[in-house]
Amino acid sequence: MARSIALAALQLAAHDRDDSHAGLERALDATRLAALEADLVVLPEATFPAYVLGKAPLGSHEAEGAIERLRVIARETSTVIVAGAAVLHDGRARNAAVVIDADGSLAGRADKLFLWHFDRRWFEDGQRLAPILTKIGLLGVLICADGRLPTISRALVDRGAELLVMPTAWVTSGRDPQALENVQADLLARVRAYENHVPFVAANKCGSELNMVAYCGKSQIVDAGGEIVARANEREAEILRAVITLGAQRPSRVGTVHPPLRQNYPAAPLRLAISYESLPADIDERLELLDDAFAISTSDSGRLDLVDAVIPSMPVDDRTVLDPGGLVPYRRAGYGLFCWTSDIGPPWLERIARARAVELRVYLVVFDRSAQRAFAVDPDGVIVAGTFAHYRLASFTFDPRKTDEMLVAPGTDVGEGLARVDAIVTDGSF
Repeated sequence: MARSIALAALQLAAHDRDDSHAGLERALDATRLAALEADLVVLPEATFPAYVLGKAPLGSHEAEGAIERLRVIARETSTVIVAGAAVLHDGRARNAAVVIDADGSLAGRADKLFLWHFDRRWFEDGQRLAPILTKIGLLGVLICADGRLPTISRALVDRGAELLVMPTAWVTSGRDPQALENVQADLLARVRAYENHVPFVAANKCGSELNMVAYCGKSQIVDAGGEIVARANEREAEILRAVITLGAQRPSRVGTVHPPLRQNYPAAPLRLAISYESLPADIDERLELLDDAFAISTSDSGRLDLVDAVIPSMPVDDRTVLDPGGLVPYRRAGYGLFCWTSDIGPPWLERIARARAVELRVYLVVFDRSAQRAFAVDPDGVIVAGTFAHYRLASFTFDPRKTDEMLVAPGTDVGEGLARVDAIVTDGSF
């Protein structure tokens, strides 16, 4: 049954571990204020004591006191609170999200599964993947880089989660100081909501820690249709509020497949031509003029077979691509190029295509029936070529080095992450 809840995402100014006491007091003050008008309050990743821990061992006292004080706020205001904290469990440090129910009891804890760069210096990775039951419903709690792997959110929703909740520390490269970038904040958060038919809330930091890790802000609340209903600025602390609806229709999923392993990759980059329309009779002569090796269109499956003999390739439909796990078995089997014929149309066609390319490190050729055009997306999520008007035969370069490169940060391998999630889901670990 559909119902509405009031959310508050706390975008907090980052603090160094040495300044954790002052950071704690600011976080608690913001939580008290937000809880007065919210059913759920979400704090960023590693709010307590900090994200960049340095070399000093983590002490159990560094988060325990903060959690106890949050429990008091939850009980006094009848508010569910989800807070990011570095905690010790069985003597091991975890990058965790602690879930406190509206009566002040501890409802559960989610440990970060897909550890990102610095995480590996301090934390053990999570071992379980399950929603957490609270007074307001089942929460699918994930932490920061967990949002980059589509199968984590998928599993949480398939196991009953009605809302995706993310304490995060979205970093930015600072490449453009006027527009702080992060692929999750700018693209994937919306896609996670859209493909799972559930709302998504992310609470991020702003500022920096130790003057060496910068955050992009942009905390956001997204509805079940993937539309942003509230988003914070990039640089200032802020309490972000919105009312969202739970209980939307559950998404459809494709069945399990086990494609054969593929390892036939070209040794060097190849140029491919793409066309929405039938290929011209003199296509081979045109390919020679363009220095292209192959051509792909919607109406010539034989041409795709030729490509598949050199580059593991697969034609796919809307149902497969819209399922966040639909392409994953093929990617894990070695496929690096997908040709997607779609009726979705803009703007979600491009958003989904870019998301699948960047999260799986693959190329997508998209045939858009609504616009009768073709375009290609590279593993960085960039649209690199596309047809328009009288330009009906476009070309792009397939670079196998890009599909081979599964590291998205030092020590953070997408292939290994997908394999771990699959093992947890298959094992049924709750």
